[in-house]
Amino acid sequence: MVSFIVTFLLSFVAYLFLTASQGEILGLWSNYEIIAALIISLIVAAMASRVLFQKKSYHLLNPLRWVIFLGYLVGPFFFAMAKANIDVAYRVITGKINPGIVKISPNLKNDAAITLLANSITLTPGTLSVDIDEKNNDLYIHWINVTNLKPTIEDICGSFPIWARRIAE
Repeated sequence: MVSFIVTFLLSFVAYLFLTASQGEILGLWSNYEIIAALIISLIVAAMASRVLFQKKSYHLLNPLRWVIFLGYLVGPFFFAMAKANIDVAYRVITGKINPGIVKISPNLKNDAAITLLANSITLTPGTLSVDIDEKNNDLYIHWINVTNLKPTIEDICGSFPIWARRIAE
């Protein structure tokens, strides 16, 4: 029941955040938007609460982890993304591209941390998470500039695994 309520509240808040504009309620939403938010959030909670909380692990609901996540987005992730954009632009202009698929072993223990790392890698220009080996939690990454066949984790994604561990484990 807790997972249903948490999923409902999160989807309700997300819907209201995404639809805020002009209306009668607090000057942001109309009555129809609130009703739609309730209905959609109930549907989402009914369908997704069992999937989102399969292992009954609620440590990601800790507000401190959300603050750390926001700090990660604003700090290291934003800096790495800006740096990668410049690098990709340079490689496109000069044609110095050596693409390939490499394997990294980030040693992350849970699915949330692996998902956070894989998404961070994919959102960074020049890299793309292609596959996950579920036995060993290894990631296969398509990298725009393969300099060696066995790169270190820092070569590909910098400090992303450290942050994924702090946030999700």
